[in-house]
Amino acid sequence: MTHVRPQHVVDSALAASDAGVGDAENAAMHGVAVKTIRRWRRLYQRRGLPRGQVHTSASCPRCDGAGLDEPAYAELLGWYLGDGHLSRGRRDVWNLHIYNDATYVHDNQAIASLMRRVKPAGRPHTRLIPGCVITTVSWKHWTCLFPQHGPGRKHERVIALEPWQEEIVERHPGPFLRGLFHSDGCRANNWTTRRVGGELKRYDYPRWQFSNRSEDILGLCTWALDLVDVPWRRSGRWCVSVSRRAGVARLDELVGPKR
Repeated sequence: MTHVRPQHVVDSALAASDAGVGDAENAAMHGVAVKTIRRWRRLYQRRGLPRGQVHTSASCPRCDGAGLDEPAYAELLGWYLGDGHLSRGRRDVWNLHIYNDATYVHDNQAIASLMRRVKPAGRPHTRLIPGCVITTVSWKHWTCLFPQHGPGRKHERVIALEPWQEEIVERHPGPFLRGLFHSDGCRANNWTTRRVGGELKRYDYPRWQFSNRSEDILGLCTWALDLVDVPWRRSGRWCVSVSRRAGVARLDELVGPKR
């Protein structure tokens, strides 16, 4: 079968369709018309042609006792709490979407890698909107791994980790903080002035900040900072700051730069 589009695009779109991604979303992901997605599905279904990949459903760590890459999950959990959400597709398949600034190419690649590590054989798809990359992967078991999903915005409802999630974060607080700070945080230079010997002098210093409108998520951030002995303070209604030199150095080591 010859297509105008590259075969890998056709294969990816068919795999997404198999995973329950709707035709409109699938078309937006792959930069084609909705009718093209439908035509590809009809052609392969009618003629029984083999597809580019065989879709296999990964076993669930919660339902089936499958293994779980805990550091990857802890980091993906941080990304989900910051800039992620779940949407329901067809056949009870859930789509995990993580939004991130398109400027940070390495982080967007890392998000796709985390998804593949948490869902073995997963095939993340990306979609571009102005200034932003949306990375998506589909699975029936995302709600098992992210029970925080629910109706409404996160800051308008209770967000609490289950005991098994707390245990994972306690074992891997660094990756969890990396997901939080790389999604809703930043490392910036701050400054202040002091009068020394009658002369006003300016002092510059680095600071990590995490901002979120959910008091529960801010609490999870400060809890994880306590786990790694990083001093913090609330510098605003929706902001947690780490400004002490030792704390900034510790976060630099654990979180690393956004890039």
